[in-house]
Amino acid sequence: MMLQQHLIFILCSLCANVFKVAGTKSKAKGSQGQFPITQNVTVVEGGTANMTCRVDYNDNTSLQWSNPAQQTLFFGDKKALRDHRIELVRASSQELTIRVNDVSLSDEGQYTCSLFTMPVRTTKAFLIVLGVPTRPEITGFTKPAMEGDEITLTCSTSGSKPAAIIRWFRNDKEVQGTLEVNATGKSFTVRSSLQFQVDKGDDGVAYTCSVEHVSLSSPYMTTEVLEVHYAPQLKITHSLIIPQEGQYFKLECVFIGNPIPEPVLWSKDGGDLPDIERMIVEGRELTITTLNKTDNGTYRCEASNHMGTSFAEYVLFVYDPNALGQHGPDHALIGGVVAVVVFITLCLIIVLGRYLARHKGTYLTHEAKGAEDAPDADTAIINAEGNHVHAEEKKEYFI
Repeated sequence: MMLQQHLIFILCSLCANVFKVAGTKSKAKGSQGQFPITQNVTVVEGGTANMTCRVDYNDNTSLQWSNPAQQTLFFGDKKALRDHRIELVRASSQELTIRVNDVSLSDEGQYTCSLFTMPVRTTKAFLIVLGVPTRPEITGFTKPAMEGDEITLTCSTSGSKPAAIIRWFRNDKEVQGTLEVNATGKSFTVRSSLQFQVDKGDDGVAYTCSVEHVSLSSPYMTTEVLEVHYAPQLKITHSLIIPQEGQYFKLECVFIGNPIPEPVLWSKDGGDLPDIERMIVEGRELTITTLNKTDNGTYRCEASNHMGTSFAEYVLFVYDPNALGQHGPDHALIGGVVAVVVFITLCLIIVLGRYLARHKGTYLTHEAKGAEDAPDADTAIINAEGNHVHAEEKKEYFI
């Protein structure tokens, strides 16, 4: 009897231990799954942010979202803060998702998701708000500028977070400006300045300020086209290279200047044009209908604007076409040709001389073969004459 009771006690103890271990494992599994999971969210100012809190395992314990000021936004599906911008997206035992509309920079910070177990478990999620920069504005330039003026162009933009990047372009080429960044609350005001002295080359040049930021799909740009006033610059073009008597001849006064210089004044040898019937002025052009020797002289065009006065001159010499036809041959040209021919001839002589010097040798014939080894002149003659019988076999060769 006692043995049976002892066995029953041992079996009960074993069963209790088994149930205790199983319960401990189940509790551990629940504890690991009952931990909230969140993610950081980045949104552009004025946009919409969805904030989600999840748990892998939940035994009907409530989830809660709180803002950076630790004010409860939603407890389960119950809204706790009266803010019309915040609304519920999804509420279940394993997820709580809320939406913040029309996000502002003040909404940025750490949000807390809480799971009301014992103890309460929490997870942080950071809401990052990007401040959108304002469209840039260029200041500091008053049209028009005068050649030689020192001017400063300043491009500014505000409201960016993080600070925006400003780049300058002169037409299509990037130029460097002086940067200034100032914090205004949570956003930044950025300025960039260009300082330079203008000349006529800057007239009509486009200076572009480009603002780049992570919140923008493409840069914001604004452009200022410079207007620079400068004194005129002139030159005279002519219609004929060799003006001849009886020909139609035209001079044109070509100029640049801002403002455009008007009118153009023509003169000859420091005075008025002598023959207004043949010398016709139309704007910047002077036309002489029929050239003659009396038209020889210095012609001047003059133009001015409020920046100054400039002039250009052209010396006209009218040729006699008959005299041009009677001219003999061009002696300079003939002299040049002769010099070239002489030079080529000398070169050929030098080359030929060097060739012959390299191939210099002893010339022998069969008639004289053997005579070179004779001890005296008589023997040489006899040896040479002895070979005459083989005259049909005469051959020349070089040694």
